[in-house]
Amino acid sequence: MMISDMRKLALQQLSDYQNNNPGTCFDDLDFILDMNSAYELQDTVTDLRVTEGEDIIGYKVGCTGSGTTGQFGMKGPIRGTLFDSELLRNESELDFNLFTNLAIEGEMAVTIGANVEIISAFPVIELHNFVFRAPIKTLPELIANNGFNAGVVCPDLTWQGSTQYINQSAQLSVKINSEVIATGDLWPLPQGPSGSIEWLENNLKSWNRSILPGNIILTGTSLGLYPVQPGDKIEVSINNETAVSCKVSAKTKISKT
Repeated sequence: MMISDMRKLALQQLSDYQNNNPGTCFDDLDFILDMNSAYELQDTVTDLRVTEGEDIIGYKVGCTGSGTTGQFGMKGPIRGTLFDSELLRNESELDFNLFTNLAIEGEMAVTIGANVEIISAFPVIELHNFVFRAPIKTLPELIANNGFNAGVVCPDLTWQGSTQYINQSAQLSVKINSEVIATGDLWPLPQGPSGSIEWLENNLKSWNRSILPGNIILTGTSLGLYPVQPGDKIEVSINNETAVSCKVSAKTKISKT
């Protein structure tokens, strides 16, 4: 794909996202991307967002655990980019109408220090625009649409500074309206968070990008991705202790950090 064509497509992707109608290019049955072109498109959109004033705060690693790989019918990992404008406070209220087919994941995130060292680990709620438009689900569509990421709800600062779960076994749970819908291991890869970070570091390097100190990295989930509706309350817990929550509304605005 020519550079001018990629930029034109990236502008369309960005406009679609900003208008809450992501990924319309995949409605075209003749539109096909390979993995490399999908990452090039994701990164071009990222650069456009940065030019418009957004800041990159980290990355996500997706399609790693059995829950999401089974749900999507494909295996990653893949990566996406996180932005400051979509980092949300604990107990935020989410406007359902600002998303497309809103779905959530409960997963573990880590904060990065010097030399790509993991300095804290904590649960988050990842928000998704859960829309596959092509007739067959593919990793390139997922990658080109930034891993479907539409925001991250983070816990209070007391949780964000935690080091106890970097190497400790525990159970991660997702509740919707006080009902536990899934429970599993904290980390989707056998190597724990280091496995996700190592893969991400290598992927970014191949695209002349890198993990920076202070970045937040979503490491993937051993659980699944769950659609939500107005009125739902979502909670993510470790060993039955609620760490982060949010509510879905049809009329409130998103509370941002």
